[in-house]
Amino acid sequence: MLLWINGPFGGGKTQVSHELRRRLPGSVICDPEEVGFGLHRMTPKPLRGDFQDLPAWRQGVYEVLDLVLTRHRGPVIVPMTVTEPGHLAETVGRLRERGHDVRHFALLAEREEVLRRLRERGFGHAVQLVAGKDAPLRRESFAVSRLDHCLERLSGAEFGEHVRTDRLDVAGVAEHLAASAGLTLAPNTDGPLRGRLRRAAVGARHIRFI
Repeated sequence: MLLWINGPFGGGKTQVSHELRRRLPGSVICDPEEVGFGLHRMTPKPLRGDFQDLPAWRQGVYEVLDLVLTRHRGPVIVPMTVTEPGHLAETVGRLRERGHDVRHFALLAEREEVLRRLRERGFGHAVQLVAGKDAPLRRESFAVSRLDHCLERLSGAEFGEHVRTDRLDVAGVAEHLAASAGLTLAPNTDGPLRGRLRRAAVGARHIRFI
């Protein structure tokens, strides 16, 4: 089974994916951004655009996920923002046509809630202390510039199942997705402090410098 976790940038996809992997025995995370980063590294900077617009990205993601789903026995977790219906059809749609069990979820929240999460992403708290509460948003300018577009597009019926996350924490969202997919999570043994430290570590590991 593949769990494709869609949503706006800063919507919690990475954190929820790692919570699922932690509590789903045998699961793996396959991040399609890595394919895009590789394509960007091969391309001179003046020619770089949105890597999702490259047919090579969509074909590569499809082929890798098809391979993993065919040969790996556990759940496959894919955190990736996709807002173009055609791109979704070339990845999720083709995998379903291939016979794979693919569950697609769009994590949605109010705009202000996503902005709050962007401020806290990565080293957000530390930057806020030094440079003011809005400093992380300057670093996340791409995510902010795409926020309204993402929220509007992902609310469409073709991007269901929609999951409202405004009043759910990371563990709660993971439990909702697992229940919807008919999967059983291991118990959550994290206390509040350990959970915060774990999420901070995940955020730090996924800061992008390219």
